[in-house]
Amino acid sequence: MCGITGFLSRIKTDDPSAIVTRMADAIVHRGPDDAGAWVDEAAGVALAHRRLAILDLTPAGAQPMVSTCGRYIMTFNGEVYNFEEIRIELKNVGAAPA
Repeated sequence: MCGITGFLSRIKTDDPSAIVTRMADAIVHRGPDDAGAWVDEAAGVALAHRRLAILDLTPAGAQPMVSTCGRYIMTFNGEVYNFEEIRIELKNVGAAPA
């Protein structure tokens, strides 16, 4: 099972990237296959993820995930098992790459 951590702070912190990375390192047992972090210092938001790769073993499954426009960031625990069907539906409406 993957591990997710992060924080939201109105107080300016020194090196939030290092803080959230240490938080993720503390839960390495939840996801030994990969780790990722995303920080917006101005907003005081940090997200980190420890990955246990089961279905997608490629770097494409790395988290936190950033939308193509860069506005949306998410990290989650779970697998999308019907991803192939969803991909076909999105492709049919022109919302997914070929």
